[in-house]
Amino acid sequence: MATKKQKTQNPGALILSPRVTEKAAKVAGDNVYTFNVASSATKIEIAKAIQDLYGVVPVKVTTSTLKYKPVARRGIFGHKGGGKKAMVYLKKGDTIELI
Repeated sequence: MATKKQKTQNPGALILSPRVTEKAAKVAGDNVYTFNVASSATKIEIAKAIQDLYGVVPVKVTTSTLKYKPVARRGIFGHKGGGKKAMVYLKKGDTIELI
């Protein structure tokens, strides 16, 4: 049986940006960092991208998809939000400098 070959992407294309919110800042003290990631990214690809970009090995990666929200502004309808976020757990002593 043939195995699936994982496609490798540029780490910068997978990790879009750090997610700067109150909740992300609150859990960052517990060595948990939150990132906006590409919708097609898997947990394994995210862990490898974090290791390549920041030089730390994640202990665990959790992901969740964010739903699009319909909005109306001055009679014009559209949507906002949506995408995927990843929470990266690091071991004690490891840190990521985001700024």
